[in-house]
Amino acid sequence: MIRRALCFPSFIRKSLLIPPVISPYSNSSSKIGAYNGYASQTSSLEVPDSAPYRENDEYADVDWDNLGFGLMPTDYMYVNKCGAGQHFGHGQLNPYGNIHLSPSAAVLNYGQGLFEGTKAYRKENGQLLLFRPEQNAIRMKSGAQRMCMEAPSVDQFVNALKQTALANKRWVPPPGKGSLYLRPLLIGSGAVLGLAPAPEYTFLIYASPVRNYFKEGSAPLNLYVEENFDRASRRGTGSVKTISNYAPVLMAQLRAKKNGFSDVLYLDSATKKNLEEVSSCNIFIAKGRCISTPGTNGTILAGITRKSVIELARDHGYEVEERAVAVDELMEADEVFCTGTAVGVAPVGAITYQNTRMEYKTGSGTICQELYNTLLGIQTGVIEDKKGWIIEID
Repeated sequence: MIRRALCFPSFIRKSLLIPPVISPYSNSSSKIGAYNGYASQTSSLEVPDSAPYRENDEYADVDWDNLGFGLMPTDYMYVNKCGAGQHFGHGQLNPYGNIHLSPSAAVLNYGQGLFEGTKAYRKENGQLLLFRPEQNAIRMKSGAQRMCMEAPSVDQFVNALKQTALANKRWVPPPGKGSLYLRPLLIGSGAVLGLAPAPEYTFLIYASPVRNYFKEGSAPLNLYVEENFDRASRRGTGSVKTISNYAPVLMAQLRAKKNGFSDVLYLDSATKKNLEEVSSCNIFIAKGRCISTPGTNGTILAGITRKSVIELARDHGYEVEERAVAVDELMEADEVFCTGTAVGVAPVGAITYQNTRMEYKTGSGTICQELYNTLLGIQTGVIEDKKGWIIEID
């Protein structure tokens, strides 16, 4: 395929809020405030014949029925750079490809980096939908403060997601066939030798069409409670979506998968008595009409799907508790499920703890299925968004 530089005429820049490309070190800033203005916002776009997402090129050549959760590079990625102590200016869309980094880049030497994850869905009328992207932006800004990094404003973050989704529109699966996973990254790209914050930061977004995260697809998960390895410790970075949190879980995760499990459920590092998280998602347990999930006390990531599911569950009349959840409560639970951007709302069929296997309700009529249907319905436009969570772009 011949790749073209992405050039938006002025009327497209205006409708997308894309300013002319200027130096990435230009000053611009905005404070986090009331970003509900994004909610249910529609960005209308008239597409000329020269745009890379022409109507006669509606879908990429993909076997949508057999789509998994693997990297499938799309056409364009968003890139923006910023010097230390400055503000991000205007980024631009470039053809997807490798990036140039110094071997002394802070992200390579000291792990100074953050990432986010969100999805774009396609409606039957071709519109693309984003789900609560301002929450990802706010979480990245909070994480950047903890990691001593510059971060894009909420406006910049959301607009960059819009641009990336539209430029890769032909890679957004048909309705019901999956979504376009969008991966924002913020990395210390500047060169350092001694341990110090980077002198330059790069904010970029790439995309890949995806479907089910786990190899089981929509089948119930089979988890293993890990007691030898910790995911996070008190006063660490467990509540931050930093890249350095994820590689340490690989050994336990690979070992569990080798033994036939879907993933690992971690316990708190201090007492080994309370549930924390699965490797890449939050955990919920249900008993009767009461749902419990570990509180975000500094070691647990405040997932956006988690937050949304809690609100939806309360709307459905369930009691939801955010608290310390003892591992022993797994013995009495009726249901267990996981939440996350990649996994959605995933049922857990079994958990093994100290050689004891516990099984849970799954399938039709469960709380998990009810919340999954509601959340996915809102995300895909099948259920009316009464909460202002959806941004419509086309």
